[in-house]
Amino acid sequence: MRRWPLLIACLLVGACDNNNNDPAAPGTGAINVTVSGLPGGVQGAVTITGGGGFSRTLTATGKVEGLAAGSYTVAATDVTNAGLTYVANPASQAVTVTAGATSPVAVAYSAATAGISLRFETVATGLTSPVYLASPPGDPRLFVVEQAGRVRIISNGALLAQPFLDIRSRVASGGERGLLSIAFHPSYATNGFFYIYFTDLNGNIRVERFHVSASPDVADATSSALIIGIDHPTNANHNGGLVMFGPDGMLYMGTGDGGDAGDPPGNGQNRNALLGKLLRIDVNGALPYVVPPNNPFVGQTGVRPEIWAFGLRNPWRFAFDRQAGLLYIADVGQGAREEVDVVSAATGGQNYGWNIMEGTACYRPLTCSQTGLTLPVIDYTHTNGACSITGGFVYRGTRIPEIAGQYFYSDYCSGWLRSFQMVNGAVTSPRQWDVPVLASPTSFGEDSAGELYVTVTDGTVRRIVRN
Repeated sequence: MRRWPLLIACLLVGACDNNNNDPAAPGTGAINVTVSGLPGGVQGAVTITGGGGFSRTLTATGKVEGLAAGSYTVAATDVTNAGLTYVANPASQAVTVTAGATSPVAVAYSAATAGISLRFETVATGLTSPVYLASPPGDPRLFVVEQAGRVRIISNGALLAQPFLDIRSRVASGGERGLLSIAFHPSYATNGFFYIYFTDLNGNIRVERFHVSASPDVADATSSALIIGIDHPTNANHNGGLVMFGPDGMLYMGTGDGGDAGDPPGNGQNRNALLGKLLRIDVNGALPYVVPPNNPFVGQTGVRPEIWAFGLRNPWRFAFDRQAGLLYIADVGQGAREEVDVVSAATGGQNYGWNIMEGTACYRPLTCSQTGLTLPVIDYTHTNGACSITGGFVYRGTRIPEIAGQYFYSDYCSGWLRSFQMVNGAVTSPRQWDVPVLASPTSFGEDSAGELYVTVTDGTVRRIVRN
């Protein structure tokens, strides 16, 4: 009779088989299956088979215990829901069970993109050198950054005539300089704070905080407060340009290496310099900021504690996939390769390799040691006119569920649209979409619903939609 509670438990989780193995049997092991990527309420189909006719099927994440030591096969079947097919990756994998141990297995489902086509829908025209787009949390308005120093609002499909913010008199604009991005505080609806990243009249990098005025469509231009200033001497290029709040509520900034070919000062590898880095600070307390105590280099002599990661050349755009807990960095290359780096968003301290590496290739072959470097998950060469990666976002909107989890990016010179998905730490489903090329796409943007946009030098904002 003592086996009845175990039998009832396994029936409740859908993990019973006719062998009636005791989950706590000595000398046995377990397989822990993690199933991800399916919408809520949709069941997967994962079957574990082994010697002696053993077979057990799971429909969701679960742990199968009481397994005799030996080899097993975990096979996942594609499932269909609401007209969409979700493909399992990997479809089959071999697992070795050891007595007294648990073997982890991950099965990631993603909506099949075969047969899906996309197009660009124009949502605004008449902008001047738009370089970024963002929305406050829960706010349907689109805030578009113009390089010369203005922030414009698209509300209910119309571009408002009055700028949200105009600091053109304070901005050095042209080439890679200008007003480059905007970030809204996670509590913007209650505190009204937003942050901008720009190059001042001396060419130095400044991140400042502003406050919205009594009118929700106009900022208080007198409310500026300096968060951080970074000297950017000598060269006008490689300013980085993105300020963004991470899922942890910290403020992140991507800075360029200071310009010129090959990073002559070695800023990318110099951890006592703020150029060529991804920075992470806490702006939720007293001005200007505090350094989070869990930053990777806090307390180290001769190292700036604001640094989250280093070895970057010009991380013009980066993005967080909050659902998968990943950080994507699109780092602009020198003269040969462009790259995308993907790591856990919770782990800092990575060295992305510049100026030792350019993408996956040695930039300095005679002194090229890859020990301790984090190499890109994908890179591409400057063939067919490519020149500079325009990093984007992972799609987490609802209008096109088939492309959920896909990271989209482009190239400033080639203007194509590409995407890929990260599954279990590996690139899957790389694709170049059959859409008209864009004339110099400057940036991607994401609205509060997770839909994606592209800003283009011709003064337009385009939304990615189903064709």
